[in-house]
Amino acid sequence: MAEKQSNSDDLSKSEKNLLNSPNLLKYIMETSAYPNEHQQLKELRHATVHKYAHMSSMNVPVDEAQFLSVILKLMNAKNTLEIGVFTGYSLLSTALALPHDAKIVAIDINREAYEVGLPFIRKAGVDHKIDFYEGDALPILNDLLNQGKEGTIDFAFVDADKRHYPKYHEILLKLVKVGGLIAYDNTLWLGSVAFPDDVEYFKDDSIMEGIRVHTKTLNKFLAKDARIESSLVSIGDGVTLCRRKY
Repeated sequence: MAEKQSNSDDLSKSEKNLLNSPNLLKYIMETSAYPNEHQQLKELRHATVHKYAHMSSMNVPVDEAQFLSVILKLMNAKNTLEIGVFTGYSLLSTALALPHDAKIVAIDINREAYEVGLPFIRKAGVDHKIDFYEGDALPILNDLLNQGKEGTIDFAFVDADKRHYPKYHEILLKLVKVGGLIAYDNTLWLGSVAFPDDVEYFKDDSIMEGIRVHTKTLNKFLAKDARIESSLVSIGDGVTLCRRKY
């Protein structure tokens, strides 16, 4: 009973889901997502809520992490990259899905947040798969290219500064192999992308409003980019999957 109550508390704090029915979201989580959640992921999720409270929604929702985990296994992915780690929920989910000899390049500007999740990553026995880099992603990505990593990444997950997504995209199309996958998180931006261009959805928050505009531009660009096949999936706050064609 205590575990179910804790899950409900976490769910009530999450803003990263577009379902208009709280009961339907509760059903999905309690019927499918929470029962299949790894114990260390569960503990990391609770620790994030305890440590960061309202910021805990920066981690991906449980159902989205499980969705991506299935995709990774179907791909037989082995080398992945993650831009934007926070406390590491999606990172741990990925590490658990990959084989023992896999490698994940994880990039974030905040090592302190990553270290909140590190004990759970270690307890799960997957820390050896992760190479964590603290700093801005763009120079680190360029360094990877200069180190001969072009075409070596099976899967990249991007959940960082939304304004830099187009810049990440150009570099990732070199790092990710042909047939590999790039996933961009938050591409529905709380549903605000559906509003007309002349409507300010976040009138009192210029940063959120600016990201809404950037996200709408990104979505139009990805839909027309001939180098990829893309699908905008309405899970969590929206995730766009991009398969590199050439």
